[in-house]
Amino acid sequence: MVSTMMKGLAWACLLSAPVMLAQEGTRQPTTASEAPQRDTSYIDANGTAHVTRVIPVPQDLSPEAQKFISRQLPDAAPPEDLATRRSRTDEWLAHSRVEWTKLCPNTIDDTTMAGVPVRVVTPDPMPAANRDKVLLNLHGGGFNTDSGSYAETIPIASYAGMKVVAVLYRLAPEHPFPAGLDDAVAVYKELLKTYRPDHIVIYGTSAGATMVAEMAVKLKQLGLPMPAALGIFSSLDNFARVGDSYAMYSLDGLSGPWAPPSGVHDAFYVGATDPKDPVLSPIYADPRGFPPTLFVSSERDALLSSTANLDRAYMQAGVDARFVVFDALPHAFWYQAQMPEAIEANHMMARFFVEELGK
Repeated sequence: MVSTMMKGLAWACLLSAPVMLAQEGTRQPTTASEAPQRDTSYIDANGTAHVTRVIPVPQDLSPEAQKFISRQLPDAAPPEDLATRRSRTDEWLAHSRVEWTKLCPNTIDDTTMAGVPVRVVTPDPMPAANRDKVLLNLHGGGFNTDSGSYAETIPIASYAGMKVVAVLYRLAPEHPFPAGLDDAVAVYKELLKTYRPDHIVIYGTSAGATMVAEMAVKLKQLGLPMPAALGIFSSLDNFARVGDSYAMYSLDGLSGPWAPPSGVHDAFYVGATDPKDPVLSPIYADPRGFPPTLFVSSERDALLSSTANLDRAYMQAGVDARFVVFDALPHAFWYQAQMPEAIEANHMMARFFVEELGK
């Protein structure tokens, strides 16, 4: 059985839980006797692929990662309302603070900047040379919860030796686009009163990564100075369509419930905005002039295609863009404090930030 905290992570990162889970609620989970035992492939007249693949666990993963992707999750689940989802995510959030703090001592201060709630994470100790630098985090959580303001900040603060400010932006569906983005921009403007722009990095995971890409477009529109670097870790590139990996993988990779949506993606976040608006959907924007950007995803990530598409767009525009894909792992695996690959990913992210801030 999957532990309560593991379930918490599963619900915490999902981008469109209310829609998808409602669709899955009418199904019964596949049983062991029903599970396919061989590969199949059929391409219908519309080009839609109907495939089955029997895929073993890669043996070059750490034992912890092999165990993580081997969890037996049913492929159908009952509907979950938003209140329950938020409760589960809050449970996961508290758990992640404890687990990451065991590895990365810190001080955390919940305060406000420009009237926006923020979570300030300071590593213990923090080198004096880094006091004039800051990392700005836009957390993940499907635009309607906060799943990452600890898991995305505590390890990065520690490994980079720098203060991290996590924006606790307004959430959908109560506050659709651009409310959360406006909060992030307001906090960035406030930081500019204290920090040079080339001493600031903006980064995020999942919904937060999408907002980082949106924020870069918005800063360019507003004529505000760009930060030293961006970190876009498993992102949507647009809301008008979904990529190939979104049809292949669930939040948990090859297990668990999933039903790719039709129509506008994440309509509760999009609200009344045109899904092809270049701020909302950065794939339609011009990224020329954006700062060096690190993209990170994983092979079994539902957002792998979107992240790859955005990386390509940046590279084609001449941006110093780098893309790292981890083998076999699912969406936002770097949240997992006990997984060596998560430690590696967080060190990689932090090292990139340190290098760019040191130029």
